[in-house]
Formats: sequence, C-alpha cells, structure tokens
Amino acid sequence: MQASKISSKCKVKSVKLKDKNSELKIQNSKPTEIHISGAEGIYEKSEIQKICEKYIKRALTHSRGNPDEIIITIEKIRQKPKTISLLPVITLDCNSPEKARKIITQKLESLGISKKAIDNGFVVLNSKKTMRGASLILLKSGARVEPDKERGVRVSRMGIEKSTEKNLSEKLSRAKINTTTVKEALVLASKAASWPDVIAEACISDDPDYTTGYIASKEFGYLRIPNIKREKRMHGGRVFFIRETADIAGLTAYLEKKPVIII
Repeated sequence: MQASKISSKCKVKSVKLKDKNSELKIQNSKPTEIHISGAEGIYEKSEIQKICEKYIKRALTHSRGNPDEIIITIEKIRQKPKTISLLPVITLDCNSPEKARKIITQKLESLGISKKAIDNGFVVLNSKKTMRGASLILLKSGARVEPDKERGVRVSRMGIEKSTEKNLSEKLSRAKINTTTVKEALVLASKAASWPDVIAEACISDDPDYTTGYIASKEFGYLRIPNIKREKRMHGGRVFFIRETADIAGLTAYLEKKPVIII
C-alpha cells in the first residue's frame, strides 16, 4: 500500500447500553454505554467492503458481550500520511500481575518517569471504568492533562504498508504471536512513540480473555508483558507518559488526526 494511494479510513465501534430502557426513562440524557470493541485502519477503496465485514464480525463475537449498537465510519483521507517505522517487539517473562507491575515500574523509572506519575498511571490502567481513549500523564508531576478525562485521547488514522505487514506477520508467526490484537497494538504504539513528547506508553486490554499487556518507548521498543492481569477481569486502559513541557494540543491533534503509515 503506497501512501499516495490511500483513500479511506474505516472505523468500527460497538457499544452495549447498561440500561436498555434508559432512553424511555430519561428523555434528555444519553444512555450509559459500555464500550465493547473498536478497531480502525487506513485502506484503499477496493478493500473497504471486506474490511467492514471483518469489523462487524469482530464486534458481534467479542468476549466483552453482545453489542446493542454497531457504528461504522468511512472517511476519505485528504491529508498526505506521514511514514514511520515499527517499534521492535520483545516478549518478557512474567507470570503474575504483581511481577508485571514491578517490571513496568522499573522500565518506566529508567526513563525518568516519577513514582507519582507511574502510580497515577496504574490508577487508570486498573480502573473498572475504562475510557475509549488514553490518558496523558506528565512524567514528573504525575498530573493528568488529557482535555477530556471521560473520553481520553483516541489514537486514530494509522495503517501499515502491505509488504511491511507481510514481513511483520512472518516474524510474529515465528514467535507464535501473529494475531490481529498484537499487530493493531504495535501499529498504534509505533505512531504514538513517533511524537517527540511521548516518553512511554503502558496498556492493559479491557478484553477479559486477553491478559497480555505492553509498555512501549522509542528507547526500548514494544515490550509484551504476559499475565499483566488475571483472566476474566474487565478492567484496562492506556496511558501515555509525556514531557512536562509537552504541547498538549499538538500531541492530541497528531494522535487523533494525523494520518500515519508504517513502512
């Protein structure tokens, strides 16, 4: 997939209403939603129908439950995508959430991230109320600075060139981790790490059946951490640890709006 041929962004979101009757009970309030699944990518026009079918199937069979609503958005990409490289992938040895926390703490501290910032990050990662997007935490003060603390910052408009994806799949297959989950997370982490103010990322999936999380940084790559949480736990989240002097508006615009292609 050449950057000049990119035509569309395809995105799917599925949600479940906590109270299916709440629309009738509260006329002027939006029903409370439980986020079931989300996925997106940048594709050529000829691929869109196949991709949408794949996304719909994924939403209907997700382990977080059956959605009451599936929303598909197809948007033409008008801005020339930036091209970046993938982070290297390493799987660490970890047999418990307690060990995972120690590993994450050690790695983040090695990057100059304060204990307060790390502790605040774990509050987000372990929260039962998951955001659709990520939290932005200043690496020294530990302050949360994302503009919308209910929604977070949603990383969007990212894709991977076909030959690069093929090579990645071959590499991940040799390590027996060639899954859509790993590839999508790696693409997202690579985009985030390419912004200068992002020092590190930590992520735990809110999928109750997926217990491998990761931390990522330009310094050490994409580190997969097995057993980061116990099975059947619904909590999860994503945190970006950023410089104290970070351009919050610029970072948010880059993560949410700037098209990026992995080459």
